[in-house]
Amino acid sequence: MRRAFLLVLLLANPSFAADPIVPPDAKLETVFNGGYVLTEGVAIAPDGMVYFSDITFTHVARDKKQTPEAGHIWKYDPSTGKTTIFRSPSGMSNGLKFDADGNLIAAEGADFGGRRVTKTDMKTGKTYIIAGLFDNKPFNSPNDITIDEKGRIYFSDPRYLGHEPIDQPIQAVYRIDTDGTIHRIITDAGKPNGVAISPDQKTLYVVSNDNGTTGIGRLKSAENKVLEPTKKGAMTLMAYDLAADGTAKFRKTLVDYAPQDGPDGLVCDKAGNLYVAVRDETRPGIYVYSPEGKELAYIKTEIPTNVGFGRGAEAKTLYITAGKSLYRIKLNAEGYHLPRK
Repeated sequence: MRRAFLLVLLLANPSFAADPIVPPDAKLETVFNGGYVLTEGVAIAPDGMVYFSDITFTHVARDKKQTPEAGHIWKYDPSTGKTTIFRSPSGMSNGLKFDADGNLIAAEGADFGGRRVTKTDMKTGKTYIIAGLFDNKPFNSPNDITIDEKGRIYFSDPRYLGHEPIDQPIQAVYRIDTDGTIHRIITDAGKPNGVAISPDQKTLYVVSNDNGTTGIGRLKSAENKVLEPTKKGAMTLMAYDLAADGTAKFRKTLVDYAPQDGPDGLVCDKAGNLYVAVRDETRPGIYVYSPEGKELAYIKTEIPTNVGFGRGAEAKTLYITAGKSLYRIKLNAEGYHLPRK
Protein backbone atom coordinates (compact mmCIF):
# COMPACT_ATOMS: atom_id res chain seq x y z
CA MET A 1 0.00 0.00 0.00
CA ARG A 2 2.82 2.44 0.89
CA ARG A 3 4.53 1.91 -2.50
CA ALA A 4 1.24 2.53 -4.27
CA PHE A 5 0.69 5.70 -2.23
CA LEU A 6 4.14 7.00 -3.14
CA LEU A 7 3.53 6.21 -6.80
CA VAL A 8 0.33 8.27 -6.72
CA LEU A 9 2.25 11.20 -5.20
CA LEU A 10 4.98 10.97 -7.82
CA LEU A 11 2.49 10.91 -10.67
CA ALA A 12 0.57 13.86 -9.22
CA ASN A 13 3.72 15.85 -8.46
CA PRO A 14 6.94 14.76 -10.24
CA SER A 15 8.99 17.18 -8.11
CA PHE A 16 8.06 15.21 -4.99
CA ALA A 17 11.01 12.86 -5.54
CA ALA A 18 13.53 15.62 -6.19
CA ASP A 19 15.84 16.86 -3.48
CA PRO A 20 14.69 20.19 -2.05
CA ILE A 21 16.86 23.15 -3.06
CA VAL A 22 17.46 23.92 0.62
CA PRO A 23 18.23 20.72 2.55
CA PRO A 24 16.12 20.29 5.72
CA ASP A 25 19.26 20.32 7.88
CA ALA A 26 20.94 23.28 6.11
CA LYS A 27 22.25 25.93 8.49
CA LEU A 28 23.19 29.53 7.81
CA GLU A 29 26.81 30.03 8.91
CA THR A 30 28.45 33.38 9.69
CA VAL A 31 31.95 33.45 8.20
CA PHE A 32 32.71 37.18 8.62
CA ASN A 33 31.26 39.85 10.87
CA GLY A 34 33.75 42.70 10.60
CA GLY A 35 32.17 45.09 8.11
CA TYR A 36 31.64 48.72 9.05
CA VAL A 37 28.30 49.64 7.45
CA LEU A 38 27.14 47.38 4.64
CA THR A 39 28.62 44.30 2.97
CA GLU A 40 27.70 43.85 -0.70
CA GLY A 41 28.55 42.37 -4.08
CA VAL A 42 29.85 38.92 -3.12
CA ALA A 43 31.65 37.21 -6.03
CA ILE A 44 33.71 34.04 -6.16
CA ALA A 45 36.96 33.92 -8.14
CA PRO A 46 37.98 30.95 -10.33
CA ASP A 47 40.37 29.83 -7.57
CA GLY A 48 37.52 29.74 -5.05
CA MET A 49 38.45 32.89 -3.13
CA VAL A 50 35.42 34.91 -2.05
CA TYR A 51 35.47 38.68 -2.61
CA PHE A 52 32.92 41.16 -1.31
CA SER A 53 32.52 44.90 -0.89
CA ASP A 54 32.34 46.82 2.37
CA ILE A 55 30.49 50.05 1.56
CA THR A 56 31.52 52.53 4.23
CA PHE A 57 28.89 55.27 4.06
CA THR A 58 30.99 58.34 4.78
CA HIS A 59 28.35 59.96 6.98
CA VAL A 60 28.55 56.88 9.24
CA ALA A 61 31.98 55.21 8.92
CA ARG A 62 34.25 57.66 10.72
CA ASP A 63 37.05 57.34 13.24
CA LYS A 64 37.40 59.34 16.46
CA LYS A 65 38.70 62.31 14.46
CA GLN A 66 35.64 62.06 12.19
CA THR A 67 37.76 60.95 9.25
CA PRO A 68 35.60 58.79 6.93
CA GLU A 69 36.68 55.37 5.71
CA ALA A 70 37.06 55.06 1.93
CA GLY A 71 35.44 51.69 1.18
CA HIS A 72 37.06 48.26 1.07
CA ILE A 73 37.05 44.98 -0.84
CA TRP A 74 37.57 41.95 1.39
CA LYS A 75 38.83 38.48 0.44
CA TYR A 76 37.65 35.40 2.30
CA ASP A 77 39.59 32.12 1.99
CA PRO A 78 37.24 29.14 2.52
CA SER A 79 40.19 26.79 3.12
CA THR A 80 41.53 28.77 6.08
CA GLY A 81 38.49 30.75 7.21
CA LYS A 82 40.55 33.94 7.16
CA THR A 83 39.33 37.27 5.77
CA THR A 84 41.76 39.97 4.71
CA ILE A 85 41.60 43.31 2.91
CA PHE A 86 42.12 42.84 -0.84
CA ARG A 87 41.87 46.50 -1.80
CA SER A 88 41.33 49.79 0.00
CA PRO A 89 40.19 52.30 -1.05
CA SER A 90 37.72 50.39 -3.18
CA GLY A 91 36.29 53.30 -5.16
CA MET A 92 33.20 52.62 -3.01
CA SER A 93 32.66 49.39 -4.92
CA ASN A 94 29.30 47.68 -4.72
CA GLY A 95 28.65 44.84 -7.19
CA LEU A 96 31.56 42.56 -8.14
CA LYS A 97 31.82 39.85 -10.80
CA PHE A 98 34.59 37.75 -12.39
CA ASP A 99 34.72 37.56 -16.17
CA ALA A 100 35.65 34.47 -18.20
CA ASP A 101 39.35 35.43 -18.04
CA GLY A 102 39.30 35.66 -14.24
CA ASN A 103 39.43 39.48 -14.11
CA LEU A 104 37.56 41.22 -11.30
CA ILE A 105 34.88 43.62 -12.58
CA ALA A 106 33.75 46.20 -10.02
CA ALA A 107 30.88 48.68 -10.01
CA GLU A 108 32.22 51.70 -8.14
CA GLY A 109 29.58 53.98 -6.67
CA ALA A 110 29.21 57.55 -5.47
CA ASP A 111 29.87 59.04 -1.98
CA PHE A 112 33.54 59.84 -2.78
CA GLY A 113 33.72 56.72 -4.96
CA GLY A 114 34.79 56.23 -8.56
CA ARG A 115 31.32 56.35 -10.22
CA ARG A 116 32.72 53.99 -12.84
CA VAL A 117 33.21 50.34 -13.77
CA THR A 118 36.73 48.92 -13.47
CA LYS A 119 38.53 45.71 -14.43
CA THR A 120 41.36 44.33 -12.33
CA ASP A 121 43.80 41.88 -13.91
CA MET A 122 44.21 39.42 -11.04
CA LYS A 123 47.55 38.23 -12.43
CA THR A 124 49.25 41.64 -12.52
CA GLY A 125 47.13 43.59 -10.05
CA LYS A 126 46.64 46.40 -12.57
CA THR A 127 43.21 48.02 -12.75
CA TYR A 128 41.61 49.52 -15.87
CA ILE A 129 38.66 51.92 -16.21
CA ILE A 130 36.27 50.29 -18.68
CA ALA A 131 33.31 52.65 -18.18
CA GLY A 132 34.01 56.13 -16.83
CA LEU A 133 31.62 58.43 -18.71
CA PHE A 134 28.50 58.25 -20.84
CA ASP A 135 27.74 61.17 -23.18
CA ASN A 136 30.85 62.75 -21.62
CA LYS A 137 29.21 62.83 -18.18
CA PRO A 138 29.83 60.73 -15.05
CA PHE A 139 27.52 57.89 -14.12
CA ASN A 140 25.10 58.21 -11.21
CA SER A 141 26.49 55.37 -9.10
CA PRO A 142 27.19 52.01 -10.77
CA ASN A 143 25.61 49.36 -8.58
CA ASP A 144 25.50 45.78 -9.85
CA ILE A 145 27.06 43.74 -12.67
CA THR A 146 26.32 40.75 -14.86
CA ILE A 147 28.27 39.38 -17.84
CA ASP A 148 27.09 37.39 -20.86
CA GLU A 149 28.94 34.52 -22.51
CA LYS A 150 30.10 36.82 -25.33
CA GLY A 151 32.03 38.87 -22.78
CA ARG A 152 29.68 41.87 -22.72
CA ILE A 153 29.23 43.54 -19.33
CA TYR A 154 25.88 44.88 -18.10
CA PHE A 155 25.55 47.20 -15.11
CA SER A 156 22.85 49.16 -13.31
CA ASP A 157 23.28 52.85 -12.49
CA PRO A 158 20.91 54.17 -9.80
CA ARG A 159 21.72 56.62 -7.01
CA TYR A 160 21.11 55.74 -3.37
CA LEU A 161 23.55 58.05 -1.63
CA GLY A 162 26.39 60.44 -2.29
CA HIS A 163 27.06 64.17 -2.32
CA GLU A 164 28.04 64.31 -6.01
CA PRO A 165 25.81 65.87 -8.70
CA ILE A 166 23.50 63.51 -10.58
CA ASP A 167 24.68 63.94 -14.15
CA GLN A 168 22.75 61.28 -16.05
CA PRO A 169 19.13 62.14 -17.01
CA ILE A 170 17.83 58.72 -15.96
CA GLN A 171 18.64 55.73 -13.77
CA ALA A 172 19.33 53.01 -16.30
CA VAL A 173 21.07 49.77 -17.27
CA TYR A 174 24.11 49.93 -19.55
CA ARG A 175 26.09 47.46 -21.66
CA ILE A 176 29.85 47.54 -22.25
CA ASP A 177 30.76 45.76 -25.49
CA THR A 178 34.02 43.91 -26.02
CA ASP A 179 35.27 46.78 -28.21
CA GLY A 180 34.85 49.16 -25.27
CA THR A 181 31.75 50.97 -26.51
CA ILE A 182 29.04 51.72 -23.93
CA HIS A 183 25.31 51.57 -24.64
CA ARG A 184 22.34 52.58 -22.49
CA ILE A 185 19.95 49.66 -23.07
CA ILE A 186 17.21 49.86 -20.40
CA THR A 187 15.48 53.07 -19.33
CA ASP A 188 12.11 51.69 -18.15
CA ALA A 189 13.19 49.68 -15.10
CA GLY A 190 12.35 52.23 -12.41
CA LYS A 191 15.37 52.42 -10.11
CA PRO A 192 17.47 49.48 -11.36
CA ASN A 193 19.57 47.62 -8.84
CA GLY A 194 20.39 43.91 -9.18
CA VAL A 195 21.00 42.44 -12.64
CA ALA A 196 21.56 38.85 -13.78
CA ILE A 197 21.60 36.95 -17.07
CA SER A 198 19.97 33.52 -17.36
CA PRO A 199 22.21 30.53 -18.18
CA ASP A 200 20.56 30.20 -21.62
CA GLN A 201 21.51 33.86 -22.31
CA LYS A 202 17.95 34.74 -23.34
CA THR A 203 16.80 36.72 -20.29
CA LEU A 204 18.19 39.71 -18.45
CA TYR A 205 16.68 39.91 -14.98
CA VAL A 206 16.50 43.41 -13.49
CA VAL A 207 15.45 44.48 -10.03
CA SER A 208 13.83 47.83 -9.31
CA ASN A 209 14.34 48.95 -5.73
CA ASP A 210 13.04 52.51 -5.65
CA ASN A 211 13.38 53.74 -2.08
CA GLY A 212 12.27 57.25 -3.02
CA THR A 213 15.51 59.04 -2.21
CA THR A 214 18.98 59.63 -3.63
CA GLY A 215 20.54 60.33 -0.23
CA ILE A 216 20.32 57.49 2.30
CA GLY A 217 20.69 58.84 5.82
CA ARG A 218 20.40 62.49 4.80
CA LEU A 219 16.65 62.93 5.20
CA LYS A 220 16.31 63.83 8.85
CA SER A 221 13.81 66.03 10.66
CA ALA A 222 14.79 69.34 12.22
CA GLU A 223 15.43 67.47 15.47
CA ASN A 224 17.70 65.10 13.50
CA LYS A 225 15.88 62.12 14.97
CA VAL A 226 13.05 61.04 12.70
CA LEU A 227 13.44 60.27 9.01
CA GLU A 228 11.35 62.47 6.76
CA PRO A 229 8.76 60.50 4.76
CA THR A 230 9.40 59.52 1.15
CA LYS A 231 7.27 58.10 -1.63
CA LYS A 232 8.64 54.74 -2.69
CA GLY A 233 8.48 53.68 -6.32
CA ALA A 234 8.59 50.30 -8.03
CA MET A 235 9.73 47.33 -5.95
CA THR A 236 9.81 44.59 -8.57
CA LEU A 237 11.69 41.69 -10.11
CA MET A 238 11.46 41.94 -13.91
CA ALA A 239 12.41 39.82 -16.90
CA TYR A 240 13.71 41.37 -20.14
CA ASP A 241 14.15 39.50 -23.39
CA LEU A 242 17.86 39.62 -24.19
CA ALA A 243 18.59 39.57 -27.93
CA ALA A 244 21.71 38.14 -29.51
CA ASP A 245 22.98 41.68 -30.20
CA GLY A 246 22.79 42.59 -26.49
CA THR A 247 19.64 44.70 -26.67
CA ALA A 248 16.90 44.14 -24.11
CA LYS A 249 13.11 44.48 -24.20
CA PHE A 250 10.75 44.33 -21.22
CA ARG A 251 8.87 41.02 -21.08
CA LYS A 252 7.04 40.93 -17.75
CA THR A 253 7.13 41.66 -14.04
CA LEU A 254 7.81 38.37 -12.28
CA VAL A 255 7.21 39.56 -8.70
CA ASP A 256 5.78 42.82 -7.32
CA TYR A 257 6.78 43.34 -3.69
CA ALA A 258 4.79 46.52 -2.97
CA PRO A 259 4.08 47.86 -0.43
CA GLN A 260 7.12 46.12 1.10
CA ASP A 261 10.72 46.77 0.06
CA GLY A 262 11.89 44.71 -2.87
CA PRO A 263 15.05 42.88 -3.88
CA ASP A 264 18.69 43.86 -4.11
CA GLY A 265 21.19 41.49 -5.80
CA LEU A 266 20.50 38.14 -7.45
CA VAL A 267 22.16 35.18 -9.22
CA CYS A 268 21.09 32.03 -11.10
CA ASP A 269 21.79 28.38 -10.58
CA LYS A 270 22.56 25.99 -13.46
CA ALA A 271 18.87 25.13 -13.82
CA GLY A 272 18.03 28.79 -14.34
CA ASN A 273 16.38 29.35 -10.96
CA LEU A 274 16.85 32.76 -9.34
CA TYR A 275 18.33 33.42 -5.89
CA VAL A 276 17.19 36.89 -4.89
CA ALA A 277 18.22 38.95 -1.85
CA VAL A 278 14.90 40.47 -0.73
CA ARG A 279 14.87 43.39 1.69
CA ASP A 280 11.26 42.99 2.86
CA GLU A 281 11.48 43.77 6.59
CA THR A 282 8.46 41.56 7.29
CA ARG A 283 10.15 38.54 5.66
CA PRO A 284 13.79 39.27 4.86
CA GLY A 285 15.98 36.68 3.22
CA ILE A 286 16.92 34.83 0.06
CA TYR A 287 13.96 33.90 -2.11
CA VAL A 288 14.44 31.17 -4.70
CA TYR A 289 12.25 31.54 -7.78
CA SER A 290 11.68 29.60 -10.95
CA PRO A 291 12.34 31.52 -14.19
CA GLU A 292 8.60 32.25 -14.24
CA GLY A 293 8.67 33.85 -10.79
CA LYS A 294 7.23 31.00 -8.72
CA GLU A 295 8.71 30.83 -5.23
CA LEU A 296 10.51 27.52 -4.75
CA ALA A 297 12.38 28.04 -1.48
CA TYR A 298 13.17 30.61 1.20
CA ILE A 299 16.23 31.20 3.40
CA LYS A 300 15.66 33.52 6.33
CA THR A 301 18.44 36.08 6.97
CA GLU A 302 18.85 39.58 8.28
CA ILE A 303 18.18 42.25 5.62
CA PRO A 304 20.32 40.89 2.74
CA THR A 305 22.12 42.70 -0.08
CA ASN A 306 23.56 40.11 -2.47
CA VAL A 307 24.34 36.46 -3.20
CA GLY A 308 26.95 34.39 -5.03
CA PHE A 309 27.65 30.68 -5.55
CA GLY A 310 30.99 29.10 -4.72
CA ARG A 311 33.09 27.11 -7.17
CA GLY A 312 34.68 23.69 -7.30
CA ALA A 313 34.02 21.79 -4.09
CA GLU A 314 31.84 24.73 -3.00
CA ALA A 315 29.73 24.86 -6.16
CA LYS A 316 26.61 24.20 -4.07
CA THR A 317 27.50 26.74 -1.39
CA LEU A 318 25.59 30.02 -1.51
CA TYR A 319 27.37 33.05 -0.03
CA ILE A 320 25.21 35.89 1.24
CA THR A 321 26.09 39.47 2.17
CA ALA A 322 23.83 41.09 4.75
CA GLY A 323 24.32 43.88 7.25
CA LYS A 324 27.99 43.91 8.24
CA SER A 325 28.49 40.21 7.60
CA LEU A 326 29.17 37.41 5.13
CA TYR A 327 27.19 34.19 5.46
CA ARG A 328 27.10 30.85 3.66
CA ILE A 329 24.72 27.93 3.40
CA LYS A 330 25.02 24.51 1.74
CA LEU A 331 22.35 23.82 -0.89
CA ASN A 332 21.42 21.00 -3.25
CA ALA A 333 21.65 23.26 -6.30
CA GLU A 334 24.82 24.19 -8.18
CA GLY A 335 25.46 27.78 -9.15
CA TYR A 336 25.84 29.07 -12.70
CA HIS A 337 29.17 30.70 -13.66
CA LEU A 338 30.52 31.94 -16.95
CA PRO A 339 32.42 29.22 -18.84
CA ARG A 340 36.16 29.77 -18.42
CA LYS A 341 38.23 30.70 -21.46
